[in-house]
Amino acid sequence: MALTVLVAYIGGVLWTLRTSFTNSRTFASDQFIGLAQYERLFGNERWLLSLHNLAIYGVLFIAACVVIGCLLAIFIDQHVTGEGVLRTVFLYPYAMSFVATGLVWQWLLTPGPGASFDWIVDQDMVIYTVVIAGVWQASGLVMALMLAGLRGVDPEIWKAARLDGIPAWRVYLSIVLPMLGPTFATVLLLLSTAVVKLYDAVVAMTQGGPGIASEVPAKFIMDHLFLRSNIGLASAGAMVLLAPVLAILVPYAYGRSRRRQGAR
Repeated sequence: MALTVLVAYIGGVLWTLRTSFTNSRTFASDQFIGLAQYERLFGNERWLLSLHNLAIYGVLFIAACVVIGCLLAIFIDQHVTGEGVLRTVFLYPYAMSFVATGLVWQWLLTPGPGASFDWIVDQDMVIYTVVIAGVWQASGLVMALMLAGLRGVDPEIWKAARLDGIPAWRVYLSIVLPMLGPTFATVLLLLSTAVVKLYDAVVAMTQGGPGIASEVPAKFIMDHLFLRSNIGLASAGAMVLLAPVLAILVPYAYGRSRRRQGAR
């Protein structure tokens, strides 16, 4: 079963790559045009804006999720009262679909009479409303992963730190968090993948608007694939979007392989 899925995935990627070098429109074409679709893609202002928006979203989303998730994990790691309830509350948003999350935040952020917070209808600020929704949904996942890592730390480290009178914050900062390198790597991989495939929240919250102010690459690709009947351009966009995924995934897989070999 796994082999079938892998073959289908690789086959789909190769077909998309081939199509990106053709003049395919509504239907696939065999007419080879080289890099013309990629030239059109990077000459398209809408595509360039979508990359700019994705960069802003990615930096803020990952940074905020890591910081908030770590702080929540450290808070719960103190064995606070109602720990089980808090874990459930913080993780619950991640169980929601991004469409539902987007609709909820659209309702919360849409300005009413006399409202001054109008970012969702401001072309310069709308992408930050998508960041807010994304961070709200994904921070709980980071919290759960980081908490699992924290609970795996040897208790003797804490005993030695208390005997030496080292403040808890210094132990976390200088000893515990550096030990969680693999956990951080997993978190960054998951968050980076979520950034690249950002689509549902934008469609649910803004439809890419106002105008095209919150356009993102995945929406650009879907629009040209289904609404504008330009399979070739959409395929070129998909291949460009695949590049950062591979840039993240390949080093991660290589690092895991080396660790397994070193453990033998």
